[in-house]
Formats: sequence, structure tokens, C-alpha cells
Amino acid sequence: MEALNLIESFIQTAETGSFSAAARRLGLTPAGVSKNIARLEAHLGVRLFHRSTRKLTMTPAGEQLWADASAPFTSLQDAFERAAQHDGKPSGVLKVSMAVAFGREYLVPLLGEFLQRYPDIVPDWHFDNRAVDLIAGGFDAAIGGGIELTQGVIARELARPCVIIAASPAYMAGRPMPAHPSGLAELDGIARRSSTTGRVRAWTLRNQIGEEAPAECRIRMIFDDPEAMAHAAMQGLGIAFLPTPHAAPWLENGKLVRLLPGWHAELSPLTLYYPNRKLLPAKTRVFIDFVVGAFRERRLAARFDAR
Repeated sequence: MEALNLIESFIQTAETGSFSAAARRLGLTPAGVSKNIARLEAHLGVRLFHRSTRKLTMTPAGEQLWADASAPFTSLQDAFERAAQHDGKPSGVLKVSMAVAFGREYLVPLLGEFLQRYPDIVPDWHFDNRAVDLIAGGFDAAIGGGIELTQGVIARELARPCVIIAASPAYMAGRPMPAHPSGLAELDGIARRSSTTGRVRAWTLRNQIGEEAPAECRIRMIFDDPEAMAHAAMQGLGIAFLPTPHAAPWLENGKLVRLLPGWHAELSPLTLYYPNRKLLPAKTRVFIDFVVGAFRERRLAARFDAR
């Protein structure tokens, strides 16, 4: 098994391009991965990587080994997975990335049912509003939008959310409901700062016949979390530009009302990402099927599409 561990360190380093990224996938330290590569190089009698302070690149021998060993090693991993699942029960640690508010609102409530079905799976869920590198991070799956589709990643669309404008009934009491986006200029806005760029998001609204107009208001406050924006809006502090997954519960219970029905701003599709492998681990396969089924049964795609 030692040789397999050395080969795995090599393949993960070749795929991710760094000892640090490979270490995150393998649950090792970068020094441990580097040591494994050095031992493999000593065993083969060739250098597999050119090392510098700024980057790591494969030598011709390394490229040849990667081309020859990558597919067979994946097949061997699949064989181990099949052997481990001989009793038909999915098991193991399931590492999944998801946005903070979305995961808390829609996925954590499903956890009890999931664990009841699959008691041998241990969820390792990471809540982060930034896009992750699925492969380099060693994730079994990720749910979100805007993740770069790198080689070896499959994307399965779950829903097409959008951004709408909402406010509390108390805030709108005594104020005229705008009939056009230009009417937002006189209202207090709860704006969102992008956690990726650090800039305040500017939205262009579109209606059902394709007309477009900027969404401009008096910015009263700025948050970087849509759930916090929804709660501020429910306090009557202004109008909020909310993704439909975060607005839907409050619109349905009447704590928020929608402004400008028929107008929306586009968002990236809500997508389930997972590695492109010939044989997915059983834990990943059942998670994918469970999430897709939950979206269908709860009609979440329809709830999130407010176009």
C-alpha cells in the first residue's frame, strides 16, 4: 500500500499543480506530500517535478508517468470503492461545499432524513460564500453558482434563481409602490457587497418582454450576506435586492412583499457540482440523487424562478 500512497501523492500533485492543494485533497501536510514525491523520485531514479519558489512543473518523466498511471489508478480506486461497498451500504466522510445562508435554510433541514437513510455516511459540510476549487479542495460535491468548470468536474443544474426587490409591509406603508425601476430612486436601499470582488453589486432589471433598466436607489446600508439583508428589510429599514432562495420564505409568510413584480435581475444557475469519475463513490452518488429528489419533491426550482 505504500507504493499506492506515493503514486496517489504524485497524481494529486500533478492534477492540482501544488503540494499544498494536493495535501488538502489527501488530508496530509504539504511537507508530507513533498516527502512522498521525493521518495517516489528516489525509487524511480528520475525527477518528476521541477521545483521553484513560484511554481511546480512536471518534467518529461513526470508527464509520462501521469499519462500512464492516472487512468489505471482511478480504476484501482474504483475497485477499492466497490470492495468497500460490498454490503451495499454507502459510507464514509462526505465533504460538500455550499453557500452559508442557502445551506442553512434548505440543506441542513434535510440532514435528518439523509442520515436516517444513510447512517454510515458522515457529512463534512463546508459553508462558504466563495466559490471553491472542487478538485483541489478534495470535495465530493458542491452546491452553488459560478464555480469554474475545470477538467474533471460535472455540473448539474438544480434551479434558475434570480434577484428580486423586496421590502416589509411596514416600510412600504404610506409609500407608493413603484411601477417602474426608475421609481426606486426615492427608496432606501439595502445593497449587497460581493464577497469575491469587494464591490457593491449593481443590478440591471429585466421584465418579461425583454426591457432593461438599472436598479438605482438611495443606498442606506451595505451587507455581504443575503440572509442579513432579508432580516434588515423585515425590520423596515429599506428595500433589499435578494436572491429568490433567500426571499421566498419571507414572501410566502407575508413578512416581505415584492416590489416590481415581473422585473428581475439574472443570477448564475444554482448547480450541483461533482467529480467526473467513471464510478462515483456510493456516498457521493446517493447524495446527488437525494438532493435532486428533494428539489423535485419540494418544487424548489419553481419557487426560485420569479421571472
